[in-house]
This record gives sequence, C-alpha cells and structure tokens, in this order.
Amino acid sequence: MSPLISAEDKLRERIKELTCLYNVSSYIANSDLDNLEPTWQAIVYSLQEAIRYPEEASVELRIEDKLISAGDYPDDKVIILSAIKAFNKPIGSIQVGYSKLKYNENSFLNEEIQLLNNIALEIGNLFERKQIIESEALAKRQIERADRLGILGEITAGIAHELNTPLANILGYTELLKDQFKDNPSVLNDLDKIIHSAIFSREVVKKLMFFSCDMPQQMELRNMVPIIKDAIGLLNPNFKKKELHCHLDISKDKIMLRVDAIQLTQVIFNLVINAIYFSPKQGKITVMVKDTESQVILKISDEGPGIQKKDFDHVFNPFFTTKPVGEGSGLGLSVVHGIVKSHKGSIKFEPNQPKGTIFTITLPKN
Repeated sequence: MSPLISAEDKLRERIKELTCLYNVSSYIANSDLDNLEPTWQAIVYSLQEAIRYPEEASVELRIEDKLISAGDYPDDKVIILSAIKAFNKPIGSIQVGYSKLKYNENSFLNEEIQLLNNIALEIGNLFERKQIIESEALAKRQIERADRLGILGEITAGIAHELNTPLANILGYTELLKDQFKDNPSVLNDLDKIIHSAIFSREVVKKLMFFSCDMPQQMELRNMVPIIKDAIGLLNPNFKKKELHCHLDISKDKIMLRVDAIQLTQVIFNLVINAIYFSPKQGKITVMVKDTESQVILKISDEGPGIQKKDFDHVFNPFFTTKPVGEGSGLGLSVVHGIVKSHKGSIKFEPNQPKGTIFTITLPKN
C-alpha cells in the first residue's frame, strides 16, 4: 500500500524517478565493459537521489562478488528489493532501505518499487550484453586459432619430412669424420658440437611431427603408473642439478587406460621439464595422478613465477615461449596440447598457491 501523497509531491517524485531511469540508461549505454565499478557506483547514487527521502535512504547493489552501497544501513531496517538476472540466472540484487524506527513497508511508493525493478532489468541486460560480446570474442579467437593450427600442421609436416634426411646425413658423416680425426681432440670436440646440434634439431623435428599428427598413434590398454614413474625417473639428474624435490602422489599401483605410451611419456617430459626450468632452487614439483570411475586426472604443479595474464591466450600456441632465445623451441606445450586432444582429453592451467602453476590433464576412460 502506497503512502498518502499530494498531487504536487507525486509529480515531483515521478520526475525524480524518470530522471533516475534516464541517468541509469545513460550510464549503462556509456559503460566500460572491462571496468563496470564506476557504472555501479553511479547507478547506486542516482537511485538514492530518486527515493522520496534520500537523506535517510540507503542503497545496496550486490552483483557477483561485489557490494556497492550508498548511505548508512541500519541493522534494523525495512527494505524493498529486486533480483538481478542474466539469461534467467540470478547474479545479484539491488535494494533500498530505511530505518525501521521511523519507517515501515508502506513508506515506499509503488512507483519506487517499479523503478527498482526497471533498474534491476537494465543491469541484467548489461550483463547479458557483456557475456554475449565475450562469447563472440572467444569464439572468434578459437576459430582463428583452429585455422592457424590447421595451416601450420600442414606446413610443419612438410618441413619435418624435408629436414629428416639431411639431419640423418649430418649425423652419419660426422660419425665417419670422428673415426678419421680420433687423434685430434680439438677437431673431435668440434664434431661433438655438430652431433649435439644435429640431435637437438632432430628432436625439434620430432616435436613438429607430433604437432602435425604425422606420427601414427599406437593406442593400447596400459598401466599408466610405471610409464609415469619411468618418465620421472629419467629426469632425476635434472632434479638433482637444480636441487629440486619431486613429490609423486599416485592413488593406485595400477591405473589402466588406453593410451599411446610414447606420447604419454612425451607429455610428462614436456610438462615436468618446463616445471624444472621455472622452479627456484630447492623448490618442490608435485606430480599427482588420480583414478576415478570415468577418467584419470594428472596434475603437475611447480613453485615458479607462474604464467602472466597477458600470456594466457598464447600458452598452447606453437612457437610461443617465454624462455630466452635458444633455450626453447616453443613447441613443448603445443605438442602436449595436441597429444592430450588426440586422446580425447583436456588440459588446463591455473595458479598454484602461494606461487607457481598447476597443469591439469583429464583423460577419459571411454
């Protein structure tokens, strides 16, 4: 029930309400979708001014994890409230309140309740618009990435095949030269450098072939536990060199999954070597394997500096690396991503606490 009010006062209040609604629409139309805090504050203060007793009214806007308020909210209060929804899902609320010592439910005008509902609707529409724009941008990035990866896959397959033959020749002829110069330490040292560089290049080619899916998979039902333990065992010298502790947490002795053992080893190698590279001395790397009814979850966490937000969209891109020139090909994580996808799995990363990164791989059993 609306309180008794003169025609003059009613007109004055109506003008305030319409002005508020116009202002709210203007704030929303000109809002920065990347920073909505100023918009929320402007809406709250505009609504407070539109209420019949603005000096004694308090306004609260709760949106997702934020709370924006104007005025002093008494503990014992009477309120009107409107839920905020986006795509029919609650995302917050907006309310106006007075102290119960002086006011009651009938102190609010019917037009004020309608105003509150209209503002809640406007805020919900803004959120829907923001989510649509973000979804469109994400879809566009995914399409562009898929297109780049498709083209790059064709190119890398050709490059890998073209490089394999000359690299094999370099290694073969260098070994022959070593036999001819076995009494010349200086020449032998140079030849060893050639061999080392050729082997490194061959590994890059192998990664290119993994990336382009040009290496046939051999999917077999295997116990993942020994595969993972063997891969970690081969990296023991790397752990010792950097004085790192590796904690292996595996829920069972036998975790059966249909996998390509060589590719699974490649995944472990790339992720753990990355973790070793970015970990501080005497840090800890944790490899956790969890077996559930429908899937196997593999988590590798480190205590390094973590991944910067600006790099989030590029982590799995081929040839993207944050390592200095000459220390990384930028193929490791893209190869991991490709292998996981070929196993119908998923891979994601998140910050470790208090610092570092956690890579989580989920592989389905079916």
